[in-house]
Amino acid sequence: MATMRHSRVLHLPKPVSGRYDGGNQNDRIAVILATIAITLLLALVLVNLAGAEHKVQKQIDHLYKVDDEQFTRAMGLMMGPTIVQGNQVRELNNGDQIFPAMLSAIRGARHTVLFETFIYWSGEIGDEFADALSERARAGAKVHVLLDWVGSSRMDDTLIDRMKSNGVEIRRYHPLRWYNLGRMNNRTHRKLLIVDGTIGFTGGVGVAPQWCGNAQDADHWRDLHFQVEGPVVAQMQSVMLDNWSKTAGKVLHGPEYFPPLEPRGSQAAQVFASSPTGGSESMLMMYLLAITAATRSIDIASAYFVPDDVTRKAIIAAVQRGVRVRIIMPGKHTDQATVRRASRGLWGGLLQAGVQMHEYQPTMFHCKMMIVDGLMTSVGSTNFDMRSFRMNDEANLNVYDVVFARRMTEVFEADLAKARRITYEEWQRRPLRIRLRERALSLLQPVL
Repeated sequence: MATMRHSRVLHLPKPVSGRYDGGNQNDRIAVILATIAITLLLALVLVNLAGAEHKVQKQIDHLYKVDDEQFTRAMGLMMGPTIVQGNQVRELNNGDQIFPAMLSAIRGARHTVLFETFIYWSGEIGDEFADALSERARAGAKVHVLLDWVGSSRMDDTLIDRMKSNGVEIRRYHPLRWYNLGRMNNRTHRKLLIVDGTIGFTGGVGVAPQWCGNAQDADHWRDLHFQVEGPVVAQMQSVMLDNWSKTAGKVLHGPEYFPPLEPRGSQAAQVFASSPTGGSESMLMMYLLAITAATRSIDIASAYFVPDDVTRKAIIAAVQRGVRVRIIMPGKHTDQATVRRASRGLWGGLLQAGVQMHEYQPTMFHCKMMIVDGLMTSVGSTNFDMRSFRMNDEANLNVYDVVFARRMTEVFEADLAKARRITYEEWQRRPLRIRLRERALSLLQPVL
């Protein structure tokens, strides 16, 4: 969004000498109040769109490979929390697998349930979650639910009242309050469920009807979620509790929240988080570091793919090093047509370089995943756009495991079989009116 470079002087009419003109006086007051309101509105928009931190503006140099110890050292020390061993991560495909696993974990809770999500709408699945959370709270478990104020706007107050009356502690993230006006564009987009501090879930799903089913038609979305066990669950808990303490003003701790965690598998992993209030560029830098280290392959699945200039250059540089880059995005079935058009307006250099761009055909594609060199897999809530990288609170699970990466590559390629590749020649043949519209919308990339 462009900022105002010149101010305009407002000349008010002079009152007639010796006469009080009530009408003119009222008009002047109205103009002054309107001017103040517009100025405050513009200032509020600018505050919400502009970050206090310097933005990443230069490409990261390619210094080492993904399988180099220096890469994991950088990811675990310079970029994020420690990479911990002994984890087990299992993928869940679509609502038919995702929701039963999450609800089963909630119903089995003995001590604590922590749930942070962006989307929670009323409906049958919303009722199921409310009933499961309420039943555990009545049974004596400590149940904490953090809902984004915008994302839960389609949730009936009666549903919230029902959970509260059963002992569920609910907070809304950045509600519309005067003290939150400067942060209204900062939403929690995280999807985190942690039960008894021992089992965690993260991925792309929200609690709403479109995530139910098995992506069987255009009304039921394609998505991925992940069930996590092992020491890395403590990092998931820490990310959730950070936002809880900011919102509720209470620090939750103790053995019920952080029990000793034994190894449950052989995977190395870390939970990577970002927020405009603390490291808004860290998620972007993590992605850039992984892309820059790639030497063989990069597979990206993203519901919203609107990369900035630095990221596009990093992807193109990877292709020029001989890296195969494949990207899956939504096709005609999308909940954000403007974002899709803006994305397509940025494809020219990527397609020319040899990036393979694919649009998923059967339904809305909401998966969020990046696989690098068949070794590192990053999954979670982060989309490949500047809203996720700079404005939202996000959380990703990074798994450093060849077997897991191989399995997720199989999942990626199954989705690829249902997507249509867009070539540079086809992209160039777009009608002029579409090209102009997409190019104009691509200028909105910093705020999409």
